[in-house]
Amino acid sequence: MQFPVSGADVAAAADRIRGAVVETPCSVSRTLSEITGAEIVLKFENLQYTASFKERGARNFLLGLDAAQKAKGVVAASAGNHAQGVAHHARLLGIAATIVMPEVTPFTKITRTETLGAHVVLSGASLSAATAEVRKIAAETGATIVPAYDDPAIIAGQGTVALEMLASRPDLDVIVVPVGGGGLIAGMAVAAKDARPDVEVVGVQSERYAAMAGALGQAVEAPGGTTIAEGIAVTDPGRITTEIIGALVDEMLIVREETIEEAVSLYLEIEKAVVEGAGAASLAAVLENRERFAGKRVGLVVSGGNIDLRVLSSVILRALARSGRLVRLRL
Repeated sequence: MQFPVSGADVAAAADRIRGAVVETPCSVSRTLSEITGAEIVLKFENLQYTASFKERGARNFLLGLDAAQKAKGVVAASAGNHAQGVAHHARLLGIAATIVMPEVTPFTKITRTETLGAHVVLSGASLSAATAEVRKIAAETGATIVPAYDDPAIIAGQGTVALEMLASRPDLDVIVVPVGGGGLIAGMAVAAKDARPDVEVVGVQSERYAAMAGALGQAVEAPGGTTIAEGIAVTDPGRITTEIIGALVDEMLIVREETIEEAVSLYLEIEKAVVEGAGAASLAAVLENRERFAGKRVGLVVSGGNIDLRVLSSVILRALARSGRLVRLRL
């Protein structure tokens, strides 16, 4: 079956972005392996400059623009990691970038994106409203829209994570990937199945935002509500990504919010790593499905580390309470 993205496209993206993004560590966690009963190999994408894998796709997309497109700049809608990836690499490449964020975006995310060199526009109460403003800006200025996930160049760039994992650990049995719009797992599935057709690729979604699993025919609840994994809280999965995932991904797992929170605290305590909820979803999947992964070499993508410090402090307090190391008395 032919897809808009091939293994050769991912390999070409790896050549293009090499040196501009971090080739992040891929290492075995002995303690998490003992806890889960699987050999756990962690791919630390939270160690990218902007603390997320999103840089890979953004860089690959921007490098594909011609001189006229670069001169007119780019525009994107995002309240998180995509915004920072586009802003950072647009600045490195000398391209003017406008990022449209919902008006409710936390101030720290706005200032961080501005610090990376982008012009930030606040519009609407949701990402959908921000996306409408992006289209308006693109129509008025001729700027190129940088999609968050449903684009061949974005997908190919994200797929380079799998190439690095398999180069470091060619003996992996399974790769477990957090899923929002699907750009990361689609690219990784293309690359992994091209290099190692026998390797399993498993996706993970939060129970509150399992739109991709629903698009693939699984029975899921309507998306909504607050989630610790806001990085994968996507209500409209991509068309291209859904096609690729449906054909190449072996299984989609849905995990509870409580388990994602547990995974965040385990990363902090065991690996001394700050991981956002979306980035911890792959570990949550193994924690909830230990028999499924027992005895296998399992590669987990730690996709990002941008977690609000207030959320992190709450996670730590609840983890201490659950383990009996914190008692709260009210008199």
